[in-house]
Amino acid sequence: MATPTMDATSASDSKDIATTLFRLGATSYGGPAIMGFMQAELQERRKWVSKERFLEGLAVANMVPGATATQLGIFLAYARGGWWGGLLGGLAFVVPAFVIMLALTIAYATLGVTPLARSALYGLGPVVIGLFAIALYRLGKTAASSVPEAIVGIVAAVASATTRLGIVAILVLAGVAGLGVFYRGKARARVRTMAALVFLAVLSLAWWASTAASVSAGAGWTPNPKSLLDVGLYFLKVGAFTIGGGLTMIAFIQDQVVGQFGWMTPREFVDGLALGQLTPGPVLMIAAYVGYKLAGVAGAAVAATAAFLPSFVIMLSLLPVLDRVRQLAWVKAVMKGMGPAVIGVLVVSLVRLSPAAVPDPLALVILVGTVVAAMALRVGAFKLMMGGAVLGILRSQLPVTALTRPF
Repeated sequence: MATPTMDATSASDSKDIATTLFRLGATSYGGPAIMGFMQAELQERRKWVSKERFLEGLAVANMVPGATATQLGIFLAYARGGWWGGLLGGLAFVVPAFVIMLALTIAYATLGVTPLARSALYGLGPVVIGLFAIALYRLGKTAASSVPEAIVGIVAAVASATTRLGIVAILVLAGVAGLGVFYRGKARARVRTMAALVFLAVLSLAWWASTAASVSAGAGWTPNPKSLLDVGLYFLKVGAFTIGGGLTMIAFIQDQVVGQFGWMTPREFVDGLALGQLTPGPVLMIAAYVGYKLAGVAGAAVAATAAFLPSFVIMLSLLPVLDRVRQLAWVKAVMKGMGPAVIGVLVVSLVRLSPAAVPDPLALVILVGTVVAAMALRVGAFKLMMGGAVLGILRSQLPVTALTRPF
């Protein structure tokens, strides 16, 4: 299918892309769970892509370095409006998060993180987890519609939970397995033999890499925090070389900014994480917080731009190529293997996020209520988030009871 050009993309399409992604960027929370909001709004409600194509986007966004949710947004906007649509959608998704994070950071510099905000975050946590779980359930029904696909998803989840293989290695292995199992083109026996050999080679290489000493993106270089150029180069490296999404990037940034460079104290970084939870959109926007602490508004702008720039460059370079080859039989087989694998990996991510977001019985009640309201009553994500925040604030006014004691 030909990709729309700037001329072919109508003004109404551009407006739809910009307003929809802007609203998602301004209202969706939860790091990886943002992909659930995108599935509900752009795939299920607006039908920008099929479930199969959405799974392709998930696989691509998780395989390349950069901010995963932003890259998925670019993918979906590209599918809706071509190259210019992808650029416009990505910018519309990122800009509101930057503005909100900057405003919260300036307020924090004056007031600190208020108890009211922390109470609201308590209520948002289980809502976000519930919406994430619903998205994975809906996508999983499509990704694992046959026994072989279900097996690939289960094996990927087990590998993610019990081994040191990274998400890229798991998805590559799943893709190669898909080539061997699902390929229906010519010379099937030869392709399966080649797939088996490649699978063993990739597995050996990935296993060796997972046990070898890792090389960090900023090793051997200590940037000057007072130099906008150095700050920009540092966050450019983070965005260009860190694989695993925003949460992996945050762990990497914390290790260097707090531990190696000493740019801020652990308490300051934790407060930045709290502001990041209050800020909708991609969690990597914590780069703006760090940049502001180092060099004010200019530092925030430079750090955020540098952190997200690689996501735009990688996706907008890769997607036209993917468009040309995605209908080939072997590519379809590879993507069919990756689809259930990415669901399996994200289920593990959901399980790991859940204890922090659901710390007590009341949070569990909010989680169950979210799932029921979204699936049975069709309540929208934004209303559910507002309801969760209100319940979190009300909870702070309650005496300690069995519902509010930690598990």
